[in-house]
Amino acid sequence: MPAKLFVGNLSFQATEEDLRELFAQSGTVESVRIVTDQFTGRPRGFGFVEMSTKEEATKAIEMLNGRLFRDRNLVVDEARPQAQRGGGGGPRGDRGPRPGGPGGGGGGGWGRR
Repeated sequence: MPAKLFVGNLSFQATEEDLRELFAQSGTVESVRIVTDQFTGRPRGFGFVEMSTKEEATKAIEMLNGRLFRDRNLVVDEARPQAQRGGGGGPRGDRGPRPGGPGGGGGGGWGRR
């Protein structure tokens, strides 16, 4: 069963092919994805590598976590499941009366005594 790894602190010049070659030292690489900004298309400095087995993923973590790659020390760990994205937060509700009464203004400001 494939195992997904998180790869952090990536150089912005690293390519998916670079990661594929690097992780192939630990076993069979199923897939590689470097995460990019949805607006600019530029890399965000992290990605995911899927190894073909849990054992190969563990070997990759042991071999590559903290290893210098393109002038940066990699962070390699098991990927956590993506959190469910909610619908924009919960109910807002009333926060109670505001300071300063119904006329607004909080009574502060420059030069007041």
